[in-house]
Amino acid sequence: SSSSSSSSSSPPFRKILIANRGEIAIRILRTAKAHGIQTVAIYSTADANSPHVALADEAVCIGPPASDASYLDIEKVCEAVEMTGSEGVHPGYGFLSENPGFSERVAGAMANDEASYRGSDGDESGGGREKRRKR
Repeated sequence: SSSSSSSSSSPPFRKILIANRGEIAIRILRTAKAHGIQTVAIYSTADANSPHVALADEAVCIGPPASDASYLDIEKVCEAVEMTGSEGVHPGYGFLSENPGFSERVAGAMANDEASYRGSDGDESGGGREKRRKR
């Protein structure tokens, strides 16, 4: 009998919020689900029927169609993190992934004792980093 190597280890998070939309969000959602991680999508009112919303385990509307009033609103994204109990946030590409203050603010919104943000630190080097905050 064969066994899957993924069944012998647990995923690093039980639930993550994807702070993006469109194809990049779909790719992240599919990868997370393949690893047994529950997913949360955020969306603007214009994106309510978008594929990334349908694919996610949970979805939270964070505002009107204008990006600066929804996807780029750090407080609204963090409220969605808190409301859903997400343990991690994946910013995707663009939007908040390039905002240096986003990862710090997200770390404060996490629902678990050891919060994690994975993504770019927003500097010009493009280097990714992981931030953790112990509560």
